[in-house]
This record gives sequence, C-alpha cells and structure tokens, in this order.
Amino acid sequence: MIGKMTKYSFILLGNRKDDFLERLRTLGVIDITRSNKPNDACSEKMLADINAVKSLVRDLERGSDARLEELKAEKAALAKTLADVAPWGEFNLAELEATGLGIRFFCIRQKAFKEEWREQYAIQKVLEDDGKVWFVVVGSCEGFPCKPVATPATTASETRSLIDAKDKEIADYAAQLETRKAEIPSLEKKLTGLQSDLSVYLAGQKGVAAAEDTLVTFEGFAPSDKDTELKAAFDVTDGIFWWSEPAVAEDNPPIEFRNNSFVRMFEPLTDMYGRPAYNGFDPTPYISVFFLLFFAMCMGDAGYGIILMIAGFLLKKVRSFANLAPLVVTLGAGTVVVGFFFHTFFSMDMSGWQWIPEGVRKVFVPAKVSEYDGTMVLSLIIGIIHLCLAMTVKAVTAVKNNGFLNSLGVLGWTLLIVGGVVVGAFALTGVLDSAVTKVVIIVLGIVSALGIFLFNNIHRNPLVNIGSGLWDTYNTATGILGDVLSYLRLYALGLAGGMLGAAFNELAVTARGDGGFGWIGCILIILVGHTLNIAMAALGAFVHPLRLNFLEFFKNSGYEGTGHKYNPIK
Repeated sequence: MIGKMTKYSFILLGNRKDDFLERLRTLGVIDITRSNKPNDACSEKMLADINAVKSLVRDLERGSDARLEELKAEKAALAKTLADVAPWGEFNLAELEATGLGIRFFCIRQKAFKEEWREQYAIQKVLEDDGKVWFVVVGSCEGFPCKPVATPATTASETRSLIDAKDKEIADYAAQLETRKAEIPSLEKKLTGLQSDLSVYLAGQKGVAAAEDTLVTFEGFAPSDKDTELKAAFDVTDGIFWWSEPAVAEDNPPIEFRNNSFVRMFEPLTDMYGRPAYNGFDPTPYISVFFLLFFAMCMGDAGYGIILMIAGFLLKKVRSFANLAPLVVTLGAGTVVVGFFFHTFFSMDMSGWQWIPEGVRKVFVPAKVSEYDGTMVLSLIIGIIHLCLAMTVKAVTAVKNNGFLNSLGVLGWTLLIVGGVVVGAFALTGVLDSAVTKVVIIVLGIVSALGIFLFNNIHRNPLVNIGSGLWDTYNTATGILGDVLSYLRLYALGLAGGMLGAAFNELAVTARGDGGFGWIGCILIILVGHTLNIAMAALGAFVHPLRLNFLEFFKNSGYEGTGHKYNPIK
C-alpha cells in the first residue's frame, strides 16, 4: 500500500542553510525535493568520487580490476607471440644479422611450396606441420614469388620465460586483491557517506532564494506517522519558520510502500515500471500473487522448482546477489507447488507413478477438460480472473479519486464484463438456472449500457457520450479478446519446456542402453539437457509474466507509473 505523506515547507536565513540540512540529515526522514543528477562542477566531482569507490568495491568483490585485466591481456599477447615464433626454433638473431647474408623468413601452405625454388634461391626448411611449411631464404630474394613474414624478434624459450614471469606477476597481483577484500566494509561505509553528502548538497541546491538572498525556502515530504516526532524536532530548532499540511496528488509527493515482507520482495518489479501516482494504487500486492503464479506455471515442473530453491539458498552466500535470494527461493517454492498440481517432475508425468495415492491424484490438473487441454483451460480461466481484478481495481480507484457520478462509464464496463463473468460462472456451475440467468444478464446489460453510452461523462452532451461509448465499445471488444488470449503463453511456455525436457529424458534412456558405460552418457545428457532447459524456461518464465502484469493488468487497471521513490536525506 502507499504510505501517507505530509508536506513540509521551511523558510530560513541563508546563512543557516548548511546547519538546517545537516539537521535534516540527522533526522533521516525528510525527502527534500532535489535533482537526481549532478548540476554543477562540485556535484560532478562528488559523483565521480562515488563512482570511483563503487568501482573499487566491485573490483574487490570479483577479485579483478583494470590492472589485472591489463596483465592478462599482456599474457595473451605473449601467448600469441609464442605461437608465431615457436616454429622457428632457437636462434640468435643478432648473430644471423651479423653475417650480412640477409635472411628472410617465410611461412606458406605446404602445397604452394615448389622444390624448384631451391635451384635459384638458398632455401632452408625449418618446419613442416599442419599443412604449412616454415623456411628461410638466405641472400637475395629478388623475384621470389612469396612475401616474407615479419622477422621474429625473440625465440620460443625467451617468450616462455616472459610468460612465466607474467604468470607470477598476475598471481601476485590477484593475491594482493584478495587480501584487500578486507577493505570492503570500510569502503561501503565511505560510499554511504559520500552518497549522503551528495544528496544533501543537491537538496541545498534546490533551496529557493527569496527577499534579496537573505532568506531561503525549502519543500520536503515525510511519512505522516512521523509528524509528532518532526514537530517536536522543528519546534526547538532556532532560525527557521515551518509549516506542514497533508500531501495531495498535486504536490507530487514521493511514494513510500508499506507492504509486508512477502510483498516487499516484489517491489523491485514495480520499480522497473515506475511507482504509482500518490492518488493511484500500489500494484505490488497483485504482482506478488500473480507474478509468482505465472512464473510457476511457465516453469511448470516440481523438479525445476527444487533446483531454483537450491539456487536461491546458494545466492545468499554471494554478496552481490544476496538480496535476490529470498525472491528466487519463493519462486522456486511456487514452482514446486504448481509443478505438483501439473504432476510434472523433471519432465516426467507423476500421474503414471503407481506409488502415488489415489487421493493425491485427484488434485492433479486433469489432462482434458471438455476435450481441451486442462492446463490451457486453466491458463484462460486465470487470465480472465486477472483481467476482471484489474477492471475492478480501476473502478474502485476511479470512484475514490473522481467520485461515483464521475465514474459511471468505468463502472458500466466493470459491471458488464466482471458481472457477466461472475454470472456466467454461476450459470455453468448450476448455481443459477437458465431463467434467472437470463433475467440477470438483461438487467446487467441495461444498467451497464446506461453508464457506457449515456452517463460516461455527466458533464457532456448525451449525443457526444453515445459516440464516445461506441468508440469505447469497439476498442474494448477488439482488445479484451486479445488480452485474454495473451494468457495462453502460460500454457505454451510450460508445454514447450516439458516437451524439451521429455526429449532429453528419452535421449538419456537411449544412450543408457543396457548399462555399463552407457550410464555416463545418460547422466551427461540429463545434466546438460535439463540445465539448458531450466535456463531457457526461467528466462521465459520471468519475461512473459512480467509482460502480462505490465501490459494486460496495468492497461485494464488504468495504472500509470508516474510516481517517484521516497528517498530521504540521511
């Protein structure tokens, strides 16, 4: 949910600005309206220092930096040099040049070498290997049909010595980086301080000068539950005049989420799209449920879910990914549950396992529902529920922000579609008989039509409303079917992953044969095949559920991510 904000306004003497900002930093709850980017040379220098510390921390965490990469590049260049000079063997270039005979080095394809060249030129073959011939020509090369290669500047043994020395230099430097990892906590503390200094500086830059530069005004926001604490703090602060008022949407206050630990894991997904406006709604609770469900359906395999859970627990030990570990574990657990209902374990059908009790089999998703694939039908049902929820949220938000009479158009569509789905569900399950269903549908249609065509805007000419209602009808009719069909991707992705995994299982059984060494091939196919399948399935299971939430749900709920994150100076 979106936390309530209070708007604070401050007027103070210009020479008290720095003290005032330091006071706000100590309180740590006021989000002063400020730029998110450097706006002068000083702030650019501060940002450069922050990036330098960030880069150093990142380099120490991964045990590599620009200097180490440079050393490895130098070794790679030496290795290439070794490959070039090795065929020439050991020689003393200075002594060869001192003879004054003039020696040229050549390397050509073996088939291109002509033995008759020896009759005209002093040729000495050095090596023939891999379809090539290395040779030298002593003395004049005038008219020779091949171009010489560069004269080797060193020998193989000398190059190997340089490579050995470079290996030692790399090992020593890598050990030095490993030792410096102990500096990471202090560097992170320094980074926090630098970021805080930049935040305070940018806040100070947003202060508006007034009264011939003798006064400065600031505007900021803080959570409303901090009002008592802040009032007490500001009342004893000399040299400032302040007042507060409840924030409204027109103030564009920052957005602070107040969610439980489960929903909080999915807040980064909301932030990928954008935080809601202050008078909007927090989509994260809906994303947390449906993204988890959609991800699990796209994976659709209990065995893969176990692997994801193990990966999540391992991620806790990786410093840079530790914050993602709970989400990965949760997605893995959801995949285990859904994979169980889909009766799939590493692409094997658990419904055929004889040891599973009959009572457990009854909760498995049926293979067929009215001659259609059970998983496909389930995907469409979940899609309809998701869209109906989006429309309901849109109607509630519209009434909350605009009032009941100004939301009749939205309410008409919600009543028609959501109400129609509910009535249809009751009719199909036998809760309502056909006669009652007919009456209810007629009433829904009439009431909905009034809101859609006549009262979609009570401040407008009814004829204009009818035209607008017809246009909305066209857009809704053509869009809603496509939106529902979009949820078939949940079925298709799960099916594709299951079929590919099953193919690897069949290949493994074929490779196993009668046993013996066949087991090695069988195990390799299982490991490599399912690893690739999990990687591809996880990618699709992340992207497509995100699309269903960001596109289908957000569009039908009227969500716009125009807000910005609550970011107090502290």
